[in-house]
Amino acid sequence: MFADIAVYGFIQSVALILMAFGFSLVYGVSRLPNFAHGALYVLTGFIAWALVVSSGLPYLLGAGLAILVAGALGVAIYYLVLRRVRGMEVSEVIATYAIGLAILEGLRYAGFRGTLYALPPVSEGVVFLFDVPVDHQRVGLVVMGFAMLAGIWGFTRYTRMGRALKGMAQDERAAMMLGIDSDRTAAVAVALGSMMAGVAALIIFPLGSVVVEEGYKVLIYAIAVCVVGGLGSWAGTVIASFVLGYSQYITVAYGKPHFQMVVMLLAIIATLIVRPSGFFGKQKQLEERV
Repeated sequence: MFADIAVYGFIQSVALILMAFGFSLVYGVSRLPNFAHGALYVLTGFIAWALVVSSGLPYLLGAGLAILVAGALGVAIYYLVLRRVRGMEVSEVIATYAIGLAILEGLRYAGFRGTLYALPPVSEGVVFLFDVPVDHQRVGLVVMGFAMLAGIWGFTRYTRMGRALKGMAQDERAAMMLGIDSDRTAAVAVALGSMMAGVAALIIFPLGSVVVEEGYKVLIYAIAVCVVGGLGSWAGTVIASFVLGYSQYITVAYGKPHFQMVVMLLAIIATLIVRPSGFFGKQKQLEERV
């Protein structure tokens, strides 16, 4: 049992990183809470299904096109909606949640219901880690999770746009004084966050089915991870993913699967009561605000 918890808790933690890092990146760079994150996750899954399974395109081509569509939608959402309400926190939440709701319920209205839509696994087979059987898809999930983190680290360290994103995340006013275009970097951040949601969908959905309800679940998971880790903190997102991932799997091992959502909701509530800024967040604590 201990080996199962160690291995599958680790896998669940990396899955949470994949689900939440795009949301964290967008907020960290532009301070925009993208509540359409879960909807873009599901939409990418359905687009990939339509291209790969329904239309018969090669998997890599269909997956790549689906991810590019997610990025393009992120740019469109920013320039058509978010740029107009940026800086108005309540309007940002309402606008992005409305977009996400329209996408998810639009998919449901279009007939995407039930568990009929499934993406094929990239590779089939099983390996044993510490005598625990793990399918190739979950191994690929872990590899892709760390590859994504390494890619973001390299992008923000060695490219001009990446350094602009990092500068905006650290100090927006100072970055703008140095000539960094706030709108452009925010649009790039939303596009990258949307593409990350798409990558997560293409890795995680083959473990089950592409269903509309996953959009709401992924949004809650992403919010929980970012609240616990600290909104805008990329390191906090990774650490919180492992804390919550192992908490979820231990709950499943000794309880019932539907308690996973209870764990996330309780984590949000407890963090907001005890430490509203999360592990590494920059928001002021209660005693600093009163």
